[in-house]
Amino acid sequence: MSEQVRQLEPAAVWNHFADLNEVPRASKKEERVIEFTRRFGEQLGLETVVDHVGNVIIRKPASSGHEDRMPVVMQSHLDMVHQKNSDTDFDFDTRGIDMVVDGDWIHARGTTLGADNGIGVASIMTVLASDDIEHPPVEALFTIDEETGMTGAKGLKGGMLHGKVLLNLDTEEDDELTIGCAGGVDITATRKYASEPAPAGVTGFRVVVQGLKGGHSGVDIHRGRANANKLMNRILWHGAREFGLRIAEIDGGGLRNAIPREAFANVVIPDRHKDGWKDWLAAEASLIVDEYTSTDPDMGISAEPCDTPANVLTADLQKDLLGVVYLCPSGIHRMSPEVADLVQTSNNLARVLVKDGEMTIGNLTRSSVNSERDDLASAIMAGMELLDADIQLGGQYPGWQPHPDSMIVKLMSGLYEELYGEPPHVAACHAGLECGIIGTNYPEMQMISFGPTIRGAHSPDETVQISSVQKFWKLLLETLRRIPAA
Repeated sequence: MSEQVRQLEPAAVWNHFADLNEVPRASKKEERVIEFTRRFGEQLGLETVVDHVGNVIIRKPASSGHEDRMPVVMQSHLDMVHQKNSDTDFDFDTRGIDMVVDGDWIHARGTTLGADNGIGVASIMTVLASDDIEHPPVEALFTIDEETGMTGAKGLKGGMLHGKVLLNLDTEEDDELTIGCAGGVDITATRKYASEPAPAGVTGFRVVVQGLKGGHSGVDIHRGRANANKLMNRILWHGAREFGLRIAEIDGGGLRNAIPREAFANVVIPDRHKDGWKDWLAAEASLIVDEYTSTDPDMGISAEPCDTPANVLTADLQKDLLGVVYLCPSGIHRMSPEVADLVQTSNNLARVLVKDGEMTIGNLTRSSVNSERDDLASAIMAGMELLDADIQLGGQYPGWQPHPDSMIVKLMSGLYEELYGEPPHVAACHAGLECGIIGTNYPEMQMISFGPTIRGAHSPDETVQISSVQKFWKLLLETLRRIPAA
Protein backbone atom coordinates (compact mmCIF):
# COMPACT_ATOMS: atom_id res chain seq x y z
CA MET A 1 0.00 0.00 0.00
CA SER A 2 1.33 3.42 -0.93
CA GLU A 3 2.44 5.46 2.06
CA GLN A 4 1.73 8.51 -0.10
CA VAL A 5 -1.94 8.21 0.85
CA ARG A 6 -1.15 8.72 4.54
CA GLN A 7 0.60 12.01 3.75
CA LEU A 8 -2.47 13.60 2.19
CA GLU A 9 -4.77 16.14 3.83
CA PRO A 10 -6.90 15.85 5.86
CA ALA A 11 -4.35 13.45 7.30
CA ALA A 12 -6.64 11.88 9.90
CA VAL A 13 -9.23 10.94 7.27
CA TRP A 14 -6.67 9.43 4.90
CA ASN A 15 -4.94 7.50 7.68
CA HIS A 16 -8.22 6.00 8.83
CA PHE A 17 -8.99 5.12 5.20
CA ALA A 18 -5.59 3.45 4.83
CA ASP A 19 -6.14 1.49 8.06
CA LEU A 20 -9.58 0.40 6.86
CA ASN A 21 -8.20 -0.70 3.48
CA GLU A 22 -5.91 -3.16 5.24
CA VAL A 23 -9.00 -5.08 6.39
CA PRO A 24 -10.74 -7.51 3.99
CA ARG A 25 -14.39 -6.51 3.90
CA ALA A 26 -16.28 -8.20 1.10
CA SER A 27 -20.06 -8.18 1.43
CA LYS A 28 -21.23 -11.11 3.57
CA LYS A 29 -17.64 -11.60 4.77
CA GLU A 30 -17.46 -8.65 7.15
CA GLU A 31 -16.42 -10.46 10.34
CA ARG A 32 -12.97 -8.87 10.39
CA VAL A 33 -14.15 -5.34 9.65
CA ILE A 34 -16.92 -5.60 12.24
CA GLU A 35 -14.31 -6.56 14.83
CA PHE A 36 -12.00 -3.78 13.59
CA THR A 37 -14.78 -1.22 14.04
CA ARG A 38 -15.89 -2.55 17.42
CA ARG A 39 -12.34 -2.36 18.77
CA PHE A 40 -11.97 1.16 17.39
CA GLY A 41 -14.99 2.40 19.34
CA GLU A 42 -14.10 0.60 22.55
CA GLN A 43 -10.49 1.83 22.47
CA LEU A 44 -11.84 5.38 22.32
CA GLY A 45 -13.87 4.68 25.45
CA LEU A 46 -17.13 5.28 23.59
CA GLU A 47 -20.36 3.32 23.94
CA THR A 48 -20.14 0.66 21.24
CA VAL A 49 -22.84 -1.81 20.24
CA VAL A 50 -22.86 -4.60 17.66
CA ASP A 51 -26.44 -5.51 16.85
CA HIS A 52 -27.85 -8.92 16.00
CA VAL A 53 -26.97 -8.69 12.28
CA GLY A 54 -23.51 -7.12 12.67
CA ASN A 55 -24.17 -3.39 12.34
CA VAL A 56 -21.87 -1.37 14.61
CA ILE A 57 -23.21 1.66 16.49
CA ILE A 58 -20.83 4.00 18.32
CA ARG A 59 -22.16 6.90 20.40
CA LYS A 60 -20.23 10.05 21.27
CA PRO A 61 -21.52 12.89 23.47
CA ALA A 62 -21.68 16.40 22.08
CA SER A 63 -18.63 18.62 22.14
CA SER A 64 -18.63 21.42 24.69
CA GLY A 65 -21.30 24.02 23.97
CA HIS A 66 -23.29 21.78 21.61
CA GLU A 67 -25.10 19.66 24.16
CA ASP A 68 -28.50 21.15 23.30
CA ARG A 69 -28.17 20.53 19.56
CA MET A 70 -30.24 18.09 17.57
CA PRO A 71 -28.65 14.60 17.79
CA VAL A 72 -27.19 13.37 14.49
CA VAL A 73 -26.60 9.91 13.02
CA MET A 74 -23.62 9.63 10.67
CA GLN A 75 -23.96 6.52 8.53
CA SER A 76 -21.80 4.57 6.07
CA HIS A 77 -21.52 0.91 5.10
CA LEU A 78 -18.53 -1.23 6.02
CA ASP A 79 -18.50 -3.61 3.05
CA MET A 80 -16.92 -2.94 -0.32
CA VAL A 81 -17.20 -4.53 -3.74
CA HIS A 82 -14.30 -6.93 -4.34
CA GLN A 83 -13.57 -6.96 -8.08
CA LYS A 84 -10.33 -7.29 -9.97
CA ASN A 85 -9.22 -7.40 -13.56
CA SER A 86 -8.90 -10.92 -14.97
CA ASP A 87 -5.13 -10.49 -15.37
CA THR A 88 -4.60 -9.18 -11.82
CA ASP A 89 -3.21 -11.63 -9.25
CA PHE A 90 -4.79 -10.51 -5.99
CA ASP A 91 -6.31 -12.30 -2.99
CA PHE A 92 -8.84 -10.00 -1.30
CA ASP A 93 -9.04 -12.33 1.71
CA THR A 94 -5.39 -11.91 2.66
CA ARG A 95 -4.15 -8.61 1.24
CA GLY A 96 -4.82 -4.95 1.86
CA ILE A 97 -5.77 -2.77 -1.07
CA ASP A 98 -2.70 -1.53 -2.99
CA MET A 99 -3.41 2.19 -3.44
CA VAL A 100 -1.76 4.56 -5.90
CA VAL A 101 -1.74 8.37 -5.83
CA ASP A 102 -2.03 9.72 -9.36
CA GLY A 103 -2.15 13.51 -9.38
CA ASP A 104 -5.46 14.56 -7.78
CA TRP A 105 -6.81 10.99 -7.81
CA ILE A 106 -6.29 7.72 -5.96
CA HIS A 107 -6.89 4.30 -7.49
CA ALA A 108 -5.88 0.72 -6.75
CA ARG A 109 -3.64 -1.57 -8.78
CA GLY A 110 -6.06 -3.69 -10.80
CA THR A 111 -8.78 -3.91 -8.13
CA THR A 112 -11.60 -1.90 -6.67
CA LEU A 113 -10.38 0.83 -4.31
CA GLY A 114 -12.98 0.71 -1.54
CA ALA A 115 -13.59 4.47 -1.57
CA ASP A 116 -17.22 3.37 -1.84
CA ASN A 117 -17.98 3.62 1.09
CA GLY A 118 -14.59 3.63 2.81
CA ILE A 119 -14.18 7.41 2.63
CA GLY A 120 -17.46 7.80 4.50
CA VAL A 121 -16.38 5.27 7.12
CA ALA A 122 -13.00 6.96 7.55
CA SER A 123 -14.63 10.38 7.92
CA ILE A 124 -16.93 9.13 10.66
CA MET A 125 -13.97 7.48 12.41
CA THR A 126 -12.16 10.81 12.32
CA VAL A 127 -15.05 12.63 13.99
CA LEU A 128 -15.27 9.94 16.67
CA ALA A 129 -11.54 10.06 17.40
CA SER A 130 -11.20 13.86 17.38
CA ASP A 131 -11.02 16.04 20.48
CA ASP A 132 -11.34 19.38 18.65
CA ILE A 133 -14.19 18.96 16.14
CA GLU A 134 -17.38 20.78 17.10
CA HIS A 135 -20.39 18.50 16.88
CA PRO A 136 -23.80 17.71 18.41
CA PRO A 137 -24.49 14.36 20.10
CA VAL A 138 -23.58 11.82 17.40
CA GLU A 139 -24.26 8.19 16.69
CA ALA A 140 -22.06 6.48 14.15
CA LEU A 141 -23.96 3.77 12.30
CA PHE A 142 -21.75 1.38 10.33
CA THR A 143 -23.97 -1.01 8.38
CA ILE A 144 -23.01 -4.30 6.76
CA ASP A 145 -23.76 -5.92 3.41
CA GLU A 146 -24.98 -2.82 1.62
CA GLU A 147 -23.62 -3.97 -1.72
CA THR A 148 -25.35 -7.36 -1.96
CA GLY A 149 -28.76 -6.86 -0.43
CA MET A 150 -28.63 -4.10 2.22
CA THR A 151 -29.26 -6.72 4.87
CA GLY A 152 -27.59 -4.59 7.53
CA ALA A 153 -30.03 -1.72 7.01
CA LYS A 154 -32.91 -4.17 6.71
CA GLY A 155 -31.94 -5.81 10.00
CA LEU A 156 -31.58 -2.55 11.93
CA LYS A 157 -34.36 -2.47 14.51
CA GLY A 158 -36.44 0.52 15.46
CA GLY A 159 -35.42 2.13 18.74
CA MET A 160 -31.68 1.50 18.27
CA LEU A 161 -31.02 5.05 17.11
CA HIS A 162 -31.81 8.26 18.95
CA GLY A 163 -30.73 10.80 16.33
CA LYS A 164 -33.17 13.16 14.63
CA VAL A 165 -31.06 13.71 11.48
CA LEU A 166 -29.22 11.11 9.41
CA LEU A 167 -26.17 12.06 7.33
CA ASN A 168 -25.55 9.25 4.83
CA LEU A 169 -22.01 9.64 3.46
CA ASP A 170 -22.45 7.56 0.31
CA THR A 171 -23.09 9.97 -2.59
CA GLU A 172 -20.39 10.05 -5.31
CA GLU A 173 -20.50 13.61 -6.68
CA ASP A 174 -19.10 16.35 -4.46
CA ASP A 175 -21.52 19.00 -5.75
CA GLU A 176 -24.59 16.89 -5.09
CA LEU A 177 -26.94 16.63 -2.12
CA THR A 178 -29.02 13.49 -2.54
CA ILE A 179 -32.50 13.59 -1.03
CA GLY A 180 -34.11 10.48 -2.56
CA CYS A 181 -33.21 7.21 -4.27
CA ALA A 182 -34.53 4.22 -6.18
CA GLY A 183 -35.67 0.93 -4.73
CA GLY A 184 -34.65 -2.38 -6.25
CA VAL A 185 -35.27 -6.10 -6.55
CA ASP A 186 -33.12 -9.03 -7.67
CA ILE A 187 -34.63 -11.45 -10.19
CA THR A 188 -32.74 -14.72 -10.42
CA ALA A 189 -33.57 -17.73 -12.58
CA THR A 190 -31.80 -21.03 -11.90
CA ARG A 191 -32.21 -24.52 -13.28
CA LYS A 192 -30.31 -27.74 -13.66
CA TYR A 193 -29.83 -29.21 -17.10
CA ALA A 194 -28.54 -32.32 -18.81
CA SER A 195 -26.02 -31.76 -21.60
CA GLU A 196 -25.35 -34.01 -24.56
CA PRO A 197 -22.17 -35.09 -26.35
CA ALA A 198 -20.76 -32.53 -28.75
CA PRO A 199 -21.42 -33.50 -32.38
CA ALA A 200 -18.65 -34.93 -34.51
CA GLY A 201 -16.67 -32.74 -36.87
CA VAL A 202 -16.50 -29.63 -34.74
CA THR A 203 -13.80 -27.29 -33.44
CA GLY A 204 -13.78 -25.68 -30.01
CA PHE A 205 -13.54 -21.91 -29.59
CA ARG A 206 -13.31 -19.67 -26.55
CA VAL A 207 -15.23 -16.46 -27.12
CA VAL A 208 -14.15 -13.47 -25.05
CA VAL A 209 -15.81 -10.08 -24.51
CA GLN A 210 -13.67 -7.90 -22.28
CA GLY A 211 -12.28 -4.45 -21.60
CA LEU A 212 -15.70 -2.86 -21.09
CA LYS A 213 -16.06 0.14 -18.83
CA GLY A 214 -18.60 -1.43 -16.46
CA GLY A 215 -19.44 0.64 -13.42
CA HIS A 216 -22.28 0.99 -10.95
CA SER A 217 -25.57 -0.33 -12.30
CA GLY A 218 -27.46 2.55 -10.71
CA VAL A 219 -25.16 5.57 -10.76
CA ASP A 220 -23.72 4.80 -14.22
CA ILE A 221 -26.71 3.20 -15.95
CA HIS A 222 -27.53 6.42 -17.86
CA ARG A 223 -24.09 6.52 -19.46
CA GLY A 224 -25.05 3.98 -22.12
CA ARG A 225 -22.17 1.63 -21.44
CA ALA A 226 -22.11 -1.83 -22.97
CA ASN A 227 -23.22 -4.89 -21.01
CA ALA A 228 -20.88 -7.85 -21.64
CA ASN A 229 -23.68 -10.38 -21.11
CA LYS A 230 -25.85 -8.74 -23.76
CA LEU A 231 -22.99 -8.55 -26.27
CA MET A 232 -22.01 -12.17 -25.68
CA ASN A 233 -25.58 -13.30 -26.15
CA ARG A 234 -25.82 -11.31 -29.39
CA ILE A 235 -22.75 -13.12 -30.72
CA LEU A 236 -23.91 -16.57 -29.62
CA TRP A 237 -27.47 -16.10 -30.93
CA HIS A 238 -26.31 -15.16 -34.42
CA GLY A 239 -23.56 -17.78 -34.34
CA ALA A 240 -26.10 -20.48 -33.57
CA ARG A 241 -28.51 -19.40 -36.31
CA GLU A 242 -25.95 -18.85 -39.05
CA PHE A 243 -23.10 -21.25 -38.29
CA GLY A 244 -24.50 -24.02 -36.13
CA LEU A 245 -22.67 -22.82 -33.01
CA ARG A 246 -23.30 -24.97 -29.92
CA ILE A 247 -22.67 -23.78 -26.37
CA ALA A 248 -20.69 -25.69 -23.76
CA GLU A 249 -20.24 -23.00 -21.08
CA ILE A 250 -20.96 -19.31 -20.46
CA ASP A 251 -19.55 -17.20 -17.63
CA GLY A 252 -20.47 -13.52 -17.80
CA GLY A 253 -20.70 -10.70 -15.29
CA GLY A 254 -20.65 -11.12 -11.55
CA LEU A 255 -22.05 -8.78 -8.94
CA ARG A 256 -25.69 -7.77 -9.11
CA ASN A 257 -24.97 -4.05 -8.92
CA ALA A 258 -22.07 -3.89 -11.37
CA ILE A 259 -22.54 -3.47 -15.11
CA PRO A 260 -20.82 -6.58 -16.54
CA ARG A 261 -17.37 -5.84 -17.97
CA GLU A 262 -16.42 -9.33 -19.13
CA ALA A 263 -18.04 -12.47 -20.49
CA PHE A 264 -16.56 -15.78 -21.65
CA ALA A 265 -18.04 -18.72 -23.52
CA ASN A 266 -16.74 -22.09 -24.70
CA VAL A 267 -18.47 -23.19 -27.88
CA VAL A 268 -18.08 -25.56 -30.82
CA ILE A 269 -18.41 -24.70 -34.51
CA PRO A 270 -18.87 -27.28 -37.30
CA ASP A 271 -15.60 -27.58 -39.18
CA ARG A 272 -17.31 -26.72 -42.45
CA HIS A 273 -18.35 -23.35 -41.02
CA LYS A 274 -15.37 -22.37 -38.89
CA ASP A 275 -13.70 -20.12 -41.47
CA GLY A 276 -16.98 -18.37 -42.18
CA TRP A 277 -17.59 -18.05 -38.44
CA LYS A 278 -14.22 -16.40 -37.85
CA ASP A 279 -14.73 -13.95 -40.69
CA TRP A 280 -18.24 -13.11 -39.50
CA LEU A 281 -17.12 -12.63 -35.91
CA ALA A 282 -14.33 -10.28 -36.92
CA ALA A 283 -16.80 -8.16 -38.88
CA GLU A 284 -19.44 -8.27 -36.12
CA ALA A 285 -16.87 -7.39 -33.46
CA SER A 286 -15.83 -4.37 -35.52
CA LEU A 287 -19.45 -3.23 -35.72
CA ILE A 288 -19.97 -3.64 -31.97
CA VAL A 289 -16.75 -1.82 -31.12
CA ASP A 290 -17.85 1.06 -33.35
CA GLU A 291 -21.26 1.17 -31.63
CA TYR A 292 -19.61 1.68 -28.24
CA THR A 293 -16.47 3.55 -29.24
CA SER A 294 -17.27 6.57 -27.05
CA THR A 295 -18.49 4.69 -23.95
CA ASP A 296 -16.24 1.59 -23.99
CA PRO A 297 -13.10 2.52 -25.94
CA ASP A 298 -11.04 -0.42 -24.64
CA MET A 299 -13.51 -3.13 -25.63
CA GLY A 300 -12.11 -6.32 -27.13
CA ILE A 301 -14.03 -9.21 -28.72
CA SER A 302 -12.24 -12.34 -29.88
CA ALA A 303 -12.53 -16.08 -30.40
CA GLU A 304 -9.56 -18.41 -30.27
CA PRO A 305 -9.44 -22.19 -30.82
CA CYS A 306 -9.51 -24.20 -27.60
CA ASP A 307 -9.85 -27.83 -26.55
CA THR A 308 -13.07 -29.15 -28.01
CA PRO A 309 -15.64 -29.49 -25.21
CA ALA A 310 -16.98 -32.99 -24.68
CA ASN A 311 -20.54 -31.84 -24.05
CA VAL A 312 -22.86 -29.06 -25.15
CA LEU A 313 -26.37 -27.83 -24.37
CA THR A 314 -29.20 -29.55 -26.17
CA ALA A 315 -30.42 -27.59 -29.18
CA ASP A 316 -33.81 -26.84 -27.63
CA LEU A 317 -32.36 -25.62 -24.33
CA GLN A 318 -29.78 -23.50 -26.11
CA LYS A 319 -32.49 -21.84 -28.20
CA ASP A 320 -34.57 -21.08 -25.12
CA LEU A 321 -31.59 -19.78 -23.14
CA LEU A 322 -30.41 -17.41 -25.85
CA GLY A 323 -33.95 -16.18 -26.42
CA VAL A 324 -34.53 -15.49 -22.72
CA VAL A 325 -31.25 -13.59 -22.34
CA TYR A 326 -32.05 -11.58 -25.46
CA LEU A 327 -35.39 -10.64 -23.88
CA CYS A 328 -33.79 -9.39 -20.64
CA PRO A 329 -33.57 -5.59 -20.89
CA SER A 330 -30.34 -3.78 -20.18
CA GLY A 331 -30.15 -0.11 -19.26
CA ILE A 332 -32.79 2.59 -18.94
CA HIS A 333 -36.42 1.52 -19.06
CA ARG A 334 -37.98 4.92 -18.31
CA MET A 335 -36.83 8.41 -17.37
CA SER A 336 -38.68 10.32 -14.67
CA PRO A 337 -41.40 12.56 -16.11
CA GLU A 338 -41.26 14.78 -13.01
CA VAL A 339 -37.55 15.10 -12.16
CA ALA A 340 -35.24 16.31 -14.92
CA ASP A 341 -32.47 13.91 -15.97
CA LEU A 342 -33.42 11.29 -13.36
CA VAL A 343 -33.51 7.66 -14.45
CA GLN A 344 -36.77 6.36 -13.02
CA THR A 345 -36.57 2.67 -13.91
CA SER A 346 -33.79 0.41 -15.26
CA ASN A 347 -32.53 -3.14 -15.39
CA ASN A 348 -29.05 -4.65 -15.19
CA LEU A 349 -28.52 -8.13 -16.65
CA ALA A 350 -25.82 -8.82 -14.11
CA ARG A 351 -25.00 -12.51 -14.37
CA VAL A 352 -25.19 -15.33 -16.91
CA LEU A 353 -23.59 -18.60 -15.80
CA VAL A 354 -23.99 -21.91 -17.63
CA LYS A 355 -21.64 -24.59 -16.38
CA ASP A 356 -21.53 -28.12 -14.98
CA GLY A 357 -25.23 -28.80 -15.36
CA GLU A 358 -26.44 -25.59 -13.69
CA MET A 359 -27.45 -22.26 -15.14
CA THR A 360 -28.13 -18.90 -13.52
CA ILE A 361 -29.48 -15.67 -14.98
CA GLY A 362 -29.44 -12.70 -12.58
CA ASN A 363 -30.99 -9.25 -12.98
CA LEU A 364 -31.24 -6.21 -10.72
CA THR A 365 -34.26 -4.02 -11.45
CA ARG A 366 -34.35 -0.51 -9.98
CA SER A 367 -37.02 2.20 -9.84
CA SER A 368 -37.98 5.17 -7.73
CA VAL A 369 -41.60 4.09 -8.33
CA ASN A 370 -42.20 0.77 -6.60
CA SER A 371 -45.15 -0.21 -8.82
CA GLU A 372 -43.10 0.39 -11.97
CA ARG A 373 -40.19 -1.60 -10.53
CA ASP A 374 -42.54 -4.51 -9.85
CA ASP A 375 -44.10 -4.30 -13.33
CA LEU A 376 -40.73 -4.46 -15.08
CA ALA A 377 -39.73 -7.34 -12.81
CA SER A 378 -42.90 -9.17 -13.83
CA ALA A 379 -42.07 -8.68 -17.50
CA ILE A 380 -38.59 -10.12 -16.98
CA MET A 381 -40.00 -13.05 -15.03
CA ALA A 382 -42.50 -13.74 -17.81
CA GLY A 383 -39.64 -14.11 -20.27
CA MET A 384 -37.63 -16.28 -17.90
CA GLU A 385 -40.54 -18.70 -17.56
CA LEU A 386 -39.71 -19.91 -21.08
CA LEU A 387 -36.70 -21.64 -19.52
CA ASP A 388 -38.82 -23.65 -17.09
CA ALA A 389 -36.48 -22.31 -14.41
CA ASP A 390 -36.87 -21.65 -10.70
CA ILE A 391 -37.41 -17.89 -10.53
CA GLN A 392 -36.80 -16.06 -7.26
CA LEU A 393 -37.23 -12.46 -6.21
CA GLY A 394 -34.82 -11.30 -3.52
CA GLY A 395 -32.96 -8.36 -2.05
CA GLN A 396 -36.04 -6.17 -2.37
CA TYR A 397 -35.70 -2.72 -0.83
CA PRO A 398 -37.85 0.43 -0.93
CA GLY A 399 -37.07 3.77 -2.46
CA TRP A 400 -36.54 6.96 -0.45
CA GLN A 401 -39.13 9.69 -0.90
CA PRO A 402 -37.55 13.17 -1.21
CA HIS A 403 -38.41 15.92 1.29
CA PRO A 404 -36.80 19.01 -0.25
CA ASP A 405 -38.20 21.40 2.37
CA SER A 406 -36.71 19.63 5.39
CA MET A 407 -34.42 21.48 7.78
CA ILE A 408 -31.30 19.48 6.87
CA VAL A 409 -31.76 20.01 3.13
CA LYS A 410 -32.19 23.76 3.58
CA LEU A 411 -29.27 23.95 6.03
CA MET A 412 -26.81 22.06 3.86
CA SER A 413 -27.90 23.77 0.65
CA GLY A 414 -27.20 27.12 2.28
CA LEU A 415 -23.89 25.98 3.73
CA TYR A 416 -22.71 24.64 0.39
CA GLU A 417 -23.47 27.92 -1.36
CA GLU A 418 -21.84 29.87 1.47
CA LEU A 419 -18.67 27.76 1.30
CA TYR A 420 -18.34 27.37 -2.47
CA GLY A 421 -20.16 30.33 -3.99
CA GLU A 422 -22.72 28.36 -5.98
CA PRO A 423 -25.77 26.24 -5.16
CA PRO A 424 -25.39 22.46 -4.92
CA HIS A 425 -27.18 20.04 -7.18
CA VAL A 426 -30.07 18.81 -5.00
CA ALA A 427 -31.54 15.66 -6.51
CA ALA A 428 -32.70 12.12 -6.14
CA CYS A 429 -30.45 9.37 -7.53
CA HIS A 430 -31.01 6.06 -9.28
CA ALA A 431 -28.70 4.13 -6.98
CA GLY A 432 -29.98 2.25 -3.98
CA LEU A 433 -29.17 3.99 -0.72
CA GLU A 434 -29.86 2.68 2.76
CA CYS A 435 -31.87 5.77 3.70
CA GLY A 436 -35.10 4.34 2.30
CA ILE A 437 -34.76 1.17 4.36
CA ILE A 438 -33.68 2.94 7.55
CA GLY A 439 -36.58 5.33 7.11
CA THR A 440 -39.13 2.52 7.37
CA ASN A 441 -38.28 2.15 11.07
CA TYR A 442 -37.40 5.81 11.64
CA PRO A 443 -40.05 7.68 9.60
CA GLU A 444 -39.57 10.99 11.45
CA MET A 445 -35.82 11.12 10.89
CA GLN A 446 -34.63 13.77 8.42
CA MET A 447 -32.12 12.35 5.94
CA ILE A 448 -29.61 13.56 3.38
CA SER A 449 -26.72 11.92 1.51
CA PHE A 450 -23.49 13.52 0.29
CA GLY A 451 -19.89 12.55 -0.34
CA PRO A 452 -16.74 13.09 -2.41
CA THR A 453 -16.38 12.51 -6.12
CA ILE A 454 -15.83 8.82 -6.89
CA ARG A 455 -15.54 7.45 -10.42
CA GLY A 456 -15.90 3.83 -11.58
CA ALA A 457 -17.36 2.45 -8.34
CA HIS A 458 -17.77 -1.34 -8.32
CA SER A 459 -15.05 -1.79 -10.95
CA PRO A 460 -11.23 -1.91 -10.95
CA ASP A 461 -11.37 1.57 -12.48
CA GLU A 462 -12.67 2.97 -9.18
CA THR A 463 -10.95 6.21 -8.23
CA VAL A 464 -11.55 9.01 -5.73
CA GLN A 465 -10.59 12.66 -6.13
CA ILE A 466 -8.32 13.96 -3.37
CA SER A 467 -9.43 17.61 -3.59
CA SER A 468 -13.03 16.42 -3.56
CA VAL A 469 -12.49 14.58 -0.27
CA GLN A 470 -11.15 17.81 1.17
CA LYS A 471 -14.23 19.66 -0.08
CA PHE A 472 -16.61 17.03 1.30
CA TRP A 473 -14.82 17.00 4.66
CA LYS A 474 -15.14 20.77 5.01
CA LEU A 475 -18.89 20.56 4.32
CA LEU A 476 -19.32 17.74 6.84
CA LEU A 477 -17.49 19.66 9.58
CA GLU A 478 -19.49 22.81 8.96
CA THR A 479 -22.76 20.86 8.96
CA LEU A 480 -21.96 19.28 12.32
CA ARG A 481 -21.00 22.69 13.73
CA ARG A 482 -24.21 24.38 12.52
CA ILE A 483 -26.79 21.75 13.45
CA PRO A 484 -29.49 23.72 15.31
CA ALA A 485 -30.85 23.16 18.77
CA ALA A 486 -33.33 20.34 19.22
